[in-house]
Amino acid sequence: MSAVAKRRPSPRTERTFALHDLELVVERIEGSCTCRMRVGDRVFFRSGKLSLPAGADFCLYALQAAIPLVPAKQRQNHPADWMETDARVMCPDPICRLIMRIDRVGRRVVDHDEVSAVPLSTAARRARRRTRRGRRYP
Repeated sequence: MSAVAKRRPSPRTERTFALHDLELVVERIEGSCTCRMRVGDRVFFRSGKLSLPAGADFCLYALQAAIPLVPAKQRQNHPADWMETDARVMCPDPICRLIMRIDRVGRRVVDHDEVSAVPLSTAARRARRRTRRGRRYP
């Protein structure tokens, strides 16, 4: 067997990628929270899904401050990337001043077909075409 054939990833490996499971937890409240959040309240992100502990709720406004960061925090970035070092998010309500922390609590391997309806071969062809044309976006 040639060295190239030995290094070629298996079809299964080419279809999978790793994501961190995340926990968004209320670390402290420095103001007056009208949503009745408490230190220790939490929400979980596992792959593309959000879950709460049984019987719990979470402030929508606080949650919306963290959601844009979730995809980047789920992926392993360069060690110098600020996403690897910064973990705190603040509720947008200036009176509340609720501080949350995004923690990585696990890691899972996800298959492309579990998270996308677009066949991987089609997506890969599109990406190659964009690269050849020198474009970054469709």
